Amino acid sequence: MKITSLETFLVAPRWLFLRIATDEGIIGWGEPVVEGRAETVQAAVQELADYLVGEDPLRIEHHWQILTKGGFYRGGPVLSSAVAGIDQALWDIAGKAYDVPVHQLLGGHVRDRVRVYSWIGGDSPADVAELAQAQVEAGFTAVKMNGSAQMGPIDTPAQTQAVIDRVVAVREVLGDERDVAVDFHGRMSTAMSRRLLPLLEPLQPMFVEEPVLPEHSRNLRSLVESTSVPLAVGERLYSRADFHDVLASGIAVAQPDPSHAGGISEVRRIAALAEVHGVAMAPHCPLGPIALAANLQLAFSIPNFLIQEQSLGIHYNQGNDLLDYLIDPEPFRFIGGHAARPVGPGLGIEIDEGAVRRAAETGHRWRNPVWHHRDGSFAEW
Repeated sequence: MKITSLETFLVAPRWLFLRIATDEGIIGWGEPVVEGRAETVQAAVQELADYLVGEDPLRIEHHWQILTKGGFYRGGPVLSSAVAGIDQALWDIAGKAYDVPVHQLLGGHVRDRVRVYSWIGGDSPADVAELAQAQVEAGFTAVKMNGSAQMGPIDTPAQTQAVIDRVVAVREVLGDERDVAVDFHGRMSTAMSRRLLPLLEPLQPMFVEEPVLPEHSRNLRSLVESTSVPLAVGERLYSRADFHDVLASGIAVAQPDPSHAGGISEVRRIAALAEVHGVAMAPHCPLGPIALAANLQLAFSIPNFLIQEQSLGIHYNQGNDLLDYLIDPEPFRFIGGHAARPVGPGLGIEIDEGAVRRAAETGHRWRNPVWHHRDGSFAEW
């Protein structure tokens, strides 16, 4: 079997899909994208296609090594995301070639169902409480919320209390039998995280995500030692090497993204490294259906898995959502806040190619917001 072509499709709301075709008629799908830089990743995929066309798609590990190390310059979000989508598509082809789901090729399933969480937006305590209640009624046992909008390097007591008030409102809705994760999104300085984390301890969040920016990861150990709140990082780390020192800092949860961190192949290795450190996995996935399918294959096959992010109904998905590009939505029908084990071959989903091609005729030019502080200076989004 040989690879005959790689096609990419910019599809709303902000995704990039990849179709890899073979001379035996087996098609693999992947989702290589950097949100807000989809066109750049698209170009990187086409550059890598020069090597892949004519190759055996089943030599997944060999191709991963060449794609990540065959150029003099390595790593970074663009290249790692391009490789990630290709890797997903090659695993999809392999599963279809052997007529088994990908998790079967990864050693078989280690659990019978996977817990997933849902995002909630909202600015005021009343808003987040109402949205949390809606997710409870939908059967979810965990939600994730943003901790704040933009925050100053050392912000006011009022801004600090606003973060706490919003989490209190959600905790009151969820009670003690459900979980809330709080995403700091790199918006907090180390000083603000050090101030906020002890105040959140009585609310027992499942974890606080990105309490510092990746470039300040050296501060993680001091934060870990200052609080009992489990800390989670990793959506902007792209390899085992990136995670090496972070895992040793004492974090509780690793969050690599299989559409950014080298695909299924590399995230599985990151999971194994995390297991050595007693760190649980909650892979990042605010993206489309192919990315979520790849995540679920990993979730069923890695032993140190905690919970899976998914983006059905997330505020980014305006105009289009995950199910719009699937022939059968059943793999993403969550019952009691859990996903059932996918049994279809490959990634376990069937992409509606017609819908993808129609959407790509319009495409998108999604860009992330750029925020400013009250004094006009740049603020982390």
